[in-house]
Amino acid sequence: MLGPESDGRRPTQGERGPGYPGEPMDKYQVLYQLNPGALGVNLVVEEMETKVKRVIKQVECMDDHEASQALEELMPLLKLRHAHISVYRELFITWNGEISSLYLCLVMEFNKLSFQEVIEDKRKAKEIIDSKWMQNVLGQVLDALEYLHHLDIVHPFHKSWMAPEALNFSFSQKSDIWSLGCIILDMTSCSFMDSTEAMYLRKSLRQSPGSLETILKTMEEKQIPDAETFGNLLPGMLQIDPSDRITIKDVVHITFVSGSFKSSCISLTLYRETVPASITDMLLEGNVASILEVMQNFSGWPEVQFRAMRRLLKMPADQLGLPWCPELVEVVVTTMQLHDRVLDIQLCACSLLLHLLGQAMVHHPEAKALCNQAITSAVLSALWSYPEEDSLLVLVYSLLAITTTQESESLSEELQNAGLLEHILEHLNSSLESRDVCVSGLGLLWALLLDGIIVNKAPLEKVPDLISQVLATYPADGEMAEASCGVFWLLSLLGCIKEQQFEQVVALLLQSIRLCQNRVLLVNNAYRGLASLVEVSELAAFKVVVQEEGGSGLSLVKETYQLHKDDPEVVENVGMLLVHLASYEEILPELVSSSMKALVQEIKERFTSSLVSDSSAFSKPGLPPGGSPQPGCTASGGLEQ
Repeated sequence: MLGPESDGRRPTQGERGPGYPGEPMDKYQVLYQLNPGALGVNLVVEEMETKVKRVIKQVECMDDHEASQALEELMPLLKLRHAHISVYRELFITWNGEISSLYLCLVMEFNKLSFQEVIEDKRKAKEIIDSKWMQNVLGQVLDALEYLHHLDIVHPFHKSWMAPEALNFSFSQKSDIWSLGCIILDMTSCSFMDSTEAMYLRKSLRQSPGSLETILKTMEEKQIPDAETFGNLLPGMLQIDPSDRITIKDVVHITFVSGSFKSSCISLTLYRETVPASITDMLLEGNVASILEVMQNFSGWPEVQFRAMRRLLKMPADQLGLPWCPELVEVVVTTMQLHDRVLDIQLCACSLLLHLLGQAMVHHPEAKALCNQAITSAVLSALWSYPEEDSLLVLVYSLLAITTTQESESLSEELQNAGLLEHILEHLNSSLESRDVCVSGLGLLWALLLDGIIVNKAPLEKVPDLISQVLATYPADGEMAEASCGVFWLLSLLGCIKEQQFEQVVALLLQSIRLCQNRVLLVNNAYRGLASLVEVSELAAFKVVVQEEGGSGLSLVKETYQLHKDDPEVVENVGMLLVHLASYEEILPELVSSSMKALVQEIKERFTSSLVSDSSAFSKPGLPPGGSPQPGCTASGGLEQ
């Protein structure tokens, strides 16, 4: 597993880490310090609450601006998910008062053994490293590096292995090739070179690669396992000019394709020969069962999987085995997992799953039991692999919205803990120009809020302002307004709208109703949201009744009722708003002057079981029929019957 080196332990007497009380560093106890890494100091620490060991990499920063910028750039590292990469648990900035320095801290998993420790142990014993172990480890490293390079991330190796250009802080994927070459060189020569000789060799290679020939010859003479393969590999990895170095795929080809290396960790997509399109199309001419058989027999060929799923997307529903085909879903999910670094496959697979789930929801009431954890895990993994790919983002958001509403409330909590809520809000802010991202993001946000279990309410405080920006960007978009109203309603129920945001949200809800009175779902959610806010805030109530440029909210209520008077659900939600408005004594004159009495009376007569009929708010004395308060009369919180 790639992680910080754990050699050169320097005990620090178990003192607590630097920082003032309440800082993130305070929850860790420093155990000892490792030798400096490529970019800073590595500390082995223990979480005081859980007693779990971690490694904290501390990078010194010049000032707050540099620290904040570095923190922002490194935040994507928290989303890395790979079996052979140490996971970053936390990033934070801390101040060391003892030496007056600002540090960026990266908290990661602790690994008991590092490459360098293995090399040094074998060097002291003058033993050759086991060939099978080395091949398997090389497979893990190549698989991890290919994953990082796919995300345009460079791995900062220990400084003793750094490439010539990296010493001047110029890093690239080719820098990783040099570093890996140095590690391989150390692992293959440790049985006959001591530490000093190895250090001078690496130093000389940065100036003249010719010194490598002697070592490669010695490896052959001493019959180091796979010496011939390494003789073909290392010269290409240890070129001084980065542009002359080979790529990750070249390394895989030399070792695991042309050579005899074996490792279960190497992604097949890196070195398998492709199947010609003409042959693939011929194999895929059959029915669904035949296509699934081809997909299973050619599971390691991404081009076959891609063309097979495209063929399935074009097939009529009756041929696909809809409303649901469990075997098809299982094969698609497996394909996503096997080819998680092939964007086209992730896009096609998500499109197919969305089609299948959509059909299942329409035609198969039992679809709830079929939206399983495997689907959620696969699409979530795709999201973390391509966090900035808008086309995939839309598909994943849409899929997760379906699975979240169909699964138990524990799934919503799980997705929130995985950082999905923050991910949505980040992209609502950064992807305003992408309408589809905004619509699907709001849809998923609604699904996450629906169960009412919120892990952390703090991020939700940003939502009203974000939705305001979205609606300002798409002022005439009914679908966007509908999604926004649903989120506003749930936020109001959860108490996640601040008092100072009430007027803004009420205005947006009224604006949305005016825009799309024909959208029943929008109308229902908007009136639910208005009623929820008016129930707790007189300020919100006044915002509804006050006369503005588009007219008052009361005139809008009458319009809505006339348009949807035969829809009991709409009438119920309109009535709920009126009940809460009537609970404020100062609002009653506006209700009366707007002729709400006739509307209330009609609702009572037509819907005897409605909230309006059951409420006493509309039967309190104090107002004459159809008019304003008479002299000497006081409005007492109700409309006269």
